[in-house]
Amino acid sequence: MLATLRCSQGDGDVDGKKSHFNAGASNNGKGKGKGNKKVLTSKAVMDTTTDVDFSDEKIEKTKRQMMQELETPPAGFSGLMGKALVLKKEDYPTVAEINAAIPAHCKVLDTTKSMLYFAMSTGICLVSGLLANAFIPKTLAFLPVWIAYAIFNGTCGFGFWLQGHECGHFAFSKNLALQDACGYFSHTLCLTPYFSWQRSHAVHHSRVNHMWEGESHVPKVTGDEYGQAMRAFREKVGVWAHGIWSATVVSLGFVLYLLFGASGGPEYGLTNHFWPRVPFKTKLFPKKWHVKVVASGLGVIGVIGMLAYWAKCTSFWTVAAVYGGPYLVLNAWLGIVTLLHHTDTDVPHLEGEEWNYVRGAFLTIDRPYDKLAWGFVDWVQHHIGSTHVLHHLNPRVPHYHAQEATEAIKKAFPDLYLYDPTPIPKAIWRIVSNCISVKKVNRDDLGEVWVYDDPSMNAQASEGGEYLEKSRWRSA
Repeated sequence: MLATLRCSQGDGDVDGKKSHFNAGASNNGKGKGKGNKKVLTSKAVMDTTTDVDFSDEKIEKTKRQMMQELETPPAGFSGLMGKALVLKKEDYPTVAEINAAIPAHCKVLDTTKSMLYFAMSTGICLVSGLLANAFIPKTLAFLPVWIAYAIFNGTCGFGFWLQGHECGHFAFSKNLALQDACGYFSHTLCLTPYFSWQRSHAVHHSRVNHMWEGESHVPKVTGDEYGQAMRAFREKVGVWAHGIWSATVVSLGFVLYLLFGASGGPEYGLTNHFWPRVPFKTKLFPKKWHVKVVASGLGVIGVIGMLAYWAKCTSFWTVAAVYGGPYLVLNAWLGIVTLLHHTDTDVPHLEGEEWNYVRGAFLTIDRPYDKLAWGFVDWVQHHIGSTHVLHHLNPRVPHYHAQEATEAIKKAFPDLYLYDPTPIPKAIWRIVSNCISVKKVNRDDLGEVWVYDDPSMNAQASEGGEYLEKSRWRSA
């Protein structure tokens, strides 16, 4: 019998939607049966005695078939179920095709609207801080109340920080002076050097998901010192203790990134966002950026000085409660959200000819932040976590158009768009527990990619490495 995959709703139609995944599958023969119904044919073995004519063109499997047949990756499946692993370089559109899919009005900047959102984010943080300082007693008995305040203000504070993020991407206003003034104000009050971050973040966008030239949340390689140490730590203390430790590091990681380039790309080495010269590496910050980097650092130092003066006039605990707690929560959001955008057990990293800008951008992951606190988190953080694929495809689309533009991308490229419906807390735990380091694999069906390795590989290797011997995910 001829092994076929029949489309119940027409050629290239999967679950009622036109599928780019089926673009590689074609029915070049003409069946002698019922009418002209089209048939998508897999690579399964065929009975050559069947009276069906085929061209010499190679018949390809659909991506859906490939996902169904995909062997469990070394670190397991995410809610994407391996979708990112079956996508190849030739599956992706051009930048021009992507821009054509985004409605033109979504790319228009509205300075008035941007300023209103800026005022909203600033006002929420300022008013809640003033109210907390005035009405919550600064005693140990009210520590739970202060923790609740820190969570609220820090969560909203990330939205305030994201206004600076918009400015850094030139997605705020055509008035460049106003844009930089708002961005510098936002980031400096959050102890982030604005121009330094603008530069390093632009590098992150230009090389996203590149194994060597990427910037921020670039994975470690299995076998290097860090990867082996974390595996040994995981085996010694257990999965829970290791996961909690990893989540803590991620939550504090933004400060480490600014100071030392932690999780930055190996291409740039030891970097510092406050001082662009020796003893730090200078490739990330070319000479023309040096003045801006120093100016950014001086602004942050000025805010630290004002906080110290505030503590002198009141007390250290006043500053810690009103500013310090929200600051820690804001930094936790920064680390966790960025991690979730670009990391999961079955999302690969690329190098060489396998990587290009569009493919790297499409390997970004959108998450269900609209399910957190009845949608409040997604709203107050300007939908950054639920529209991040669009943001990497065109970072100059302002946040107030991002949802509409995301829907356009989903409609135009449904088989390339990555959305993991896993609840945020569960996704965080899966990643911090299992995504330790990556290894390079080369498979005939998927090509050469870097995938997250088995987090308990040491234990299995000590038993003879059965997993690696039996798995098709062997190292290249």
